[in-house]
Amino acid sequence: MKFTYINRLFWILVLGLYTTQAHAQLGNHKETFTRADSLRGSLTTPLRTCYDINYYHLDVKFDIDNKFISGNVLFKYTATQDFTKLQFDLFSNLKVEKVVYKGKELPYTREFNAVFVTFPQTIKSGSKEEFIVYYSGNPTIAKRAPWDGGVEYNVDSLGHKWVSTACQGMGASVWWPTKDQQADEVDSALISISVPNGLKDVSNGRLRKVTKLKDGYTRFDWFVANPINNYDIEANIGDYAHYSDTYQGEKGKLTMDFWPLSYNLEKAKKHWGANAKPMLKAFEHWFGPYPFYEDGYKLVETHHLGMEHQSGTAYGNHYQNGYLGRDLSGTGWGLKWDFIVVHESGHEWFGNNITSKDLADMWIHESFTNYTESLFVEDNWGKQAGQEYVHGSRLGIQNDGPIVGPYNVNKEGSGDMYPKGGNMLNMIRTVINDDEKWRSILRGLNKTFYHQTVTYDQVVGYINEQSGKNFSPVFEQYLKHANIPTLEFMTINGKLMCRWIADVKDFNMPVRVRVKGGEYQFITPKTRFTPLTIAGATKDNLEVDTFNYYIGVLMD
Repeated sequence: MKFTYINRLFWILVLGLYTTQAHAQLGNHKETFTRADSLRGSLTTPLRTCYDINYYHLDVKFDIDNKFISGNVLFKYTATQDFTKLQFDLFSNLKVEKVVYKGKELPYTREFNAVFVTFPQTIKSGSKEEFIVYYSGNPTIAKRAPWDGGVEYNVDSLGHKWVSTACQGMGASVWWPTKDQQADEVDSALISISVPNGLKDVSNGRLRKVTKLKDGYTRFDWFVANPINNYDIEANIGDYAHYSDTYQGEKGKLTMDFWPLSYNLEKAKKHWGANAKPMLKAFEHWFGPYPFYEDGYKLVETHHLGMEHQSGTAYGNHYQNGYLGRDLSGTGWGLKWDFIVVHESGHEWFGNNITSKDLADMWIHESFTNYTESLFVEDNWGKQAGQEYVHGSRLGIQNDGPIVGPYNVNKEGSGDMYPKGGNMLNMIRTVINDDEKWRSILRGLNKTFYHQTVTYDQVVGYINEQSGKNFSPVFEQYLKHANIPTLEFMTINGKLMCRWIADVKDFNMPVRVRVKGGEYQFITPKTRFTPLTIAGATKDNLEVDTFNYYIGVLMD
């Protein structure tokens, strides 16, 4: 999570100001993309589709004093077609020392951050092959992780060196060579990080081995047994303490490992203990089993605020409830739990288990995970509390542009993917009007697309199929247009009529209305005026459910 919306909302809350810049973007703003953007973001070039990445072994040494890294990465892959040339990615400020295939160096060329390797003979479709990339250099330093990614260098309160990586959006190739696209995940990975003696590295998965090296460094080998996206692979280096626990979940005993800075051990035991298990209980209920039992669940203290690194959630919320001590919903419910523990762990289901193929569909990660916050509140304090929370999150909506970004250029859409996307999902739940069916859809998404990368059409199609309703116009309106739909009422020839004003042709979302003091009823307006069939309804006594629906209402 890059916290685009949350960071913006934080400053809105602190300063009490709304900027006009976002609204100025509602015109005919058109971005221009470069060849470098296409090389980074394209999913369909033959130089990428020709191979399916199966396994990485990162073996990387961090020279912290010089902010320098060096090492190698083993690529194991399956050829999907005959080819002699492929592309991997590494930021141009890092040097490719050599590329080795079957003991011999391969020729390669570079264009921006893309590296093109030519093999001495045709790699046949279906064959399993491997090569090693040796590299070194000073990686991009994160100016303000996780929003501005790269490697983050800090010291803790006792002066110990404290380093971490965060690279969502920017891409893992900012610090190691990789096939840098979300669509292709490795089946497993070994992460070997060498750090100066006296420090520890915490990465994804399970710690297999710790080896004292001869040069004043210690290597930590972490193995990830499940498919993992490359931006989720992490290095966290510091003076860490460690304690463990277990959670009896839907798939049995889930190991829980916690890595606070050494002087925060007792604080972590109290605070993380109060948040992690209630989170697992709520999310397994709503979304199904934690997706990575084989790798366990971890929280790792970082200097930056947080990131959803798979099986190793980065945490920097300073052991307090809320988001840096603030309630993003303005309702009070957000101060009863730690935002980073809950939100970033929610990404284990939406983002890490179900991953969008293209960054343009980052809403699949962030809209659902924003919505997990309200379900956590509901699981602990009741449905009304959860509904109040998601309604309150509208404070952060800007309606400044489409939530779906442009495809094939590694570009996400509007930060409204967080609160606006969460409110959209709550509306869909309201329309379905069957909480058990809705729960089965959320669990079904995680089961059907277990450990997979997905597209917009797959997610929307699944919800349509399982609900028995066509929500495609709803998704299109809220995700592909900046405006929200407006429900307009007008008296024509003595009859109260209504219609939707929307960008999407034939928009027809069912909505709840009532005569004041009565029970809500569903109506399904169209984009042309049709009579309102609610007995006794007038413009003066009609109420629209704007608590559960994020829409405009116009009474002419």
